[in-house]
Amino acid sequence: MGCSIATCLLAAGHPVVAVAPIPADLPTAEPRIRHHLNDLHTWKITNQQPDYFLENLTITDTYAALKNCRLIIECTLEQPAIKQRVYELIEAEVADDAVISSNTSAIPITQLQQFTRRPQRFIGLHWAEPSHTTRFLEVICGDQTDLACAEWVYALAHRWGKEPTLVRKDIRGFITNRLMYAMYREAFTLVEEGYATIEDVDRACRNNAGYWMTLVGVFRWMDLTGVPAYHAVLKDLWPTLSNRTDVPKLIQTIVDRGGRGVTNADGFYEYTPEEANAWRDTFERFSFEIRELALRYPADVVKQQLKQVG
Repeated sequence: MGCSIATCLLAAGHPVVAVAPIPADLPTAEPRIRHHLNDLHTWKITNQQPDYFLENLTITDTYAALKNCRLIIECTLEQPAIKQRVYELIEAEVADDAVISSNTSAIPITQLQQFTRRPQRFIGLHWAEPSHTTRFLEVICGDQTDLACAEWVYALAHRWGKEPTLVRKDIRGFITNRLMYAMYREAFTLVEEGYATIEDVDRACRNNAGYWMTLVGVFRWMDLTGVPAYHAVLKDLWPTLSNRTDVPKLIQTIVDRGGRGVTNADGFYEYTPEEANAWRDTFERFSFEIRELALRYPADVVKQQLKQVG
């Protein structure tokens, strides 16, 4: 996701220093970022050609280039030992008042803070892919985070085209992943216990939750469709929902055989290489089209409408 995040920041007008310590990443980073920037121009999200933004991009393999950066976003594998080593290299170069963040989707920020010398300046930034088009971003405080640092990044994120969420109290998985993984868990149970196929579950999600969640979240949805109805259902339904803690066999089998989804045409669905490429392209196009729709319905859409009427 590093290239996608760098694209988002470049498009917002920031100078960006991208550190690629793995030699194989150096020659591929600039073409990927250029591709993303070209897409932003094609979809009229930016008014300038990629070269205009790439003048503000430095790609390097040395952490010393981070010296003057005010915000550092670590985007490595979800392995604490790797992140700890990266923080040591970052803190050896940057100023004491620089904010260091981790693009993590599950590791508690409080745990990662313990690997730093200045935990009060450390926050979590949970991005969604593709980071240069999605409106999603979670800004997460750890137990030792100075709230002012988190609020500074939260305000800055609006400049990045985000509708960010400020998570003031650390919890594993933060907000979105806790909601989504609860749904994943139930999805695995429904398939493995024979209630539905993979295709059935995906179809149900697309045509119900996927239908309204771009406009509203779960609580607004209950307001719109009648709170008492949910109260009546949850009393009898919740006790029957899955509370399993094991890794489902369905996903374990795929991982054991090396499946990574469309990346190598091996996942929950069967793909030819052509189909896998087509799904990647379709997802990329969808991310731009759904962004256009979502921008027409921001979180305060009703307040804006009422203000115009008034």
